[in-house]
Amino acid sequence: MIGNILVGLVALIHVYIVYLEMVLWDTPRGHKTFRLTPEFAGASKVLAANQGLYNG
Repeated sequence: MIGNILVGLVALIHVYIVYLEMVLWDTPRGHKTFRLTPEFAGASKVLAANQGLYNG
């Protein structure tokens, strides 16, 4: 039972990280989370989406 809960928690964390990297990268939330400047976030948006897909 506890094992299933922990596996579910880890899965939710992975989904959240994928969402951050693929969708929220170029938003104020993404900038704050990853300590990005808006310029760098815009320039690296495609790379971040690829990283999110790979890590997901």
